[in-house]
Amino acid sequence: MSFTLPALPYAQDALAPHISAETLDFHHGKHHAAYVTNLNKLLDGHALAGKSLEDVVKASAGEADMAGIFNNAAQVWNHTFYWSSMTPNGGGAPAGELATMIDRDFGSFDAFKTAFATAGATQFGSGWAWLVLKDGKLEIRKTGNAETPITEAGVTPLLTMDVWEHAYYVDFRNRRPDYIATFLDHLINWDFAAANLAAAK
Repeated sequence: MSFTLPALPYAQDALAPHISAETLDFHHGKHHAAYVTNLNKLLDGHALAGKSLEDVVKASAGEADMAGIFNNAAQVWNHTFYWSSMTPNGGGAPAGELATMIDRDFGSFDAFKTAFATAGATQFGSGWAWLVLKDGKLEIRKTGNAETPITEAGVTPLLTMDVWEHAYYVDFRNRRPDYIATFLDHLINWDFAAANLAAAK
């Protein structure tokens, strides 16, 4: 069983003008696709062949002899999660239990936005910013390169923002903070985060 590139959950131009079809063509059609292709090559004949993507990520994490497998598997997982973390006409504030928990755990929605934006802006080099659930509380994480919270027991990712340069360079050039603000104000998919929260209960 080999992995396949999952389809985007919306049309390639659906996030315009915030994220262009050109960006998604390269980011999904080239970068994400390359991780899938590389992973399948690395797993050919490997003991992890046939395992679920999440199992491959967890089994290869921290194993020096499987660094290539981890990097590609985690990037396939992270990107698939990232596409669903955005939605056309997204942004704004969450509602319901998620909104209540954000106010409780961060002090206010504005404080959450500031903390999340800071995590994305201060991730040196390539990586990710995350909203996760741990021990019944919301936390913001940042990870470098392919690192992902699913390797940590008891942590459930609710949404993520990609801060690798290829996520934003076509549309924002070197202005990562502008991309982050656009993600929060126009793209973030609170319904996806709420569904992940509900599933973790």
